[in-house]
Amino acid sequence: MGSRLLHVFQSICRFNFGYFEKEEFKKFLRMGLIFALIIGVYWTLRPLKDAIFIQLVDKLQLPLAKTLSVIALLPLVMFYTKLLEKNSREKMLMLLPFFYGIMVFLFGMLMFFFQEGQDIIRERSGGFLIATKAVGYLWYLFVESFGSLVVALFWAFSADTTNPASAKRGFPLVVAIGQLGGIIFPYSIGGLPHRLGLETDVLSMMCLGFLTLLIIPLVKYFLKATPSHLLSSFQESQAIKEVTPHEPGFLEGFKLMIKHKYLLGIFAANFIYEVIVTIFDFNFKVAAGEQFTGVALSHYLSLYGSSVNVVSLSCLLLGISNITRFLGVGIALALMPIIVGVALFGFLTVDTLSFLFSLMVGAKAINYALNGPALKQLYIPTSQDVKFKAQAWIETFGSRASKEAGSLFNLLLSFLQKTFGAVAGRAHYLTLSGILGFPLLLMWFMTAIYLGKTFRKAVEEKNIIC
Repeated sequence: MGSRLLHVFQSICRFNFGYFEKEEFKKFLRMGLIFALIIGVYWTLRPLKDAIFIQLVDKLQLPLAKTLSVIALLPLVMFYTKLLEKNSREKMLMLLPFFYGIMVFLFGMLMFFFQEGQDIIRERSGGFLIATKAVGYLWYLFVESFGSLVVALFWAFSADTTNPASAKRGFPLVVAIGQLGGIIFPYSIGGLPHRLGLETDVLSMMCLGFLTLLIIPLVKYFLKATPSHLLSSFQESQAIKEVTPHEPGFLEGFKLMIKHKYLLGIFAANFIYEVIVTIFDFNFKVAAGEQFTGVALSHYLSLYGSSVNVVSLSCLLLGISNITRFLGVGIALALMPIIVGVALFGFLTVDTLSFLFSLMVGAKAINYALNGPALKQLYIPTSQDVKFKAQAWIETFGSRASKEAGSLFNLLLSFLQKTFGAVAGRAHYLTLSGILGFPLLLMWFMTAIYLGKTFRKAVEEKNIIC
């Protein structure tokens, strides 16, 4: 019976993702299950990150929190890089979930004392109010690091255990399965306290701590059940000798990134997308914070998280991955700046919470369904140092630096409103958004063309790019 169901599911997936061998299909199902857990936890933590921060600190300090996250990640990535040098990729995929699972439990315990009604928080004495804001900032920075390290490590591990032909079919399938976690967890767990009439998000956080620890046995099962020949890297499958010399140390990933224009191109594609979407995101969160508070805000933002993954999964089921499969990685990458350009035009002309909700759902969903899998494939014809060290720099500091750039721009809103008034100040802010955004989108489009050509050539010639 189980074999028959597997065959039926495999037939359904064939249209969207291509033909899989039986063991290959099972491999990506297992990988997708791990990713569903990671994405489900991450997309539940994200709304809680913003909602709790807005309640404990203030919504207008969100850009400052983004700025501090860049600084805070520096020592964390130093420690992460040292662990990579001393531990295998498999062990790292168990150590990080253990750390984050325990920390989520600890933050959940803190919320018993700090997350109360908005009026109670405002009435607290000076010392306790400072402690409340400190917990809000620490919580924000903690969740930011989860998205940077755990998600990046999963994809580094996936790229290092998959060849390019298999990745074209399998990575979109992994993302599709992952969206199920992103749909179910935010709504069922993130909105649970609000539906039960609770005053804090402690129950959600305890559930998330347990689910994060559950990643560890799933990784162990994946390694045990997957045949060894399906865990070989691109270098191993093509008998290619790595060209990147070993250069131990924290700065190795950064040095690799600035040394190769291919990696700088990947950095630019990540950077520009995040800058523009950070501008969208800030305006969305401010508008949401004006209408909702406390666990009601957590519930609303959790609905947003589930909606992103519903739309992303719908895109995958409707065959959006066929763009990458039939037209190539380059076309998939080049479509994103065009789509974001249309979104930017809408942002500049329509200003309501409902539209901002739809805008953010669409921008995030298309990125996860189309752009994300294509970008991950770019790391396949690269060395292990690039996959595990340069990729960490690109997807931690690259992502954080881009959000920092967007956040610094968002700080202008408060300044412009104080200088010109609320209405005129926002009008100036939107004008500057267009002046900044459209040239960046053109640069992104040209970079995507270059990345697609370089990737295709490396795969055809069976070469390591860097």
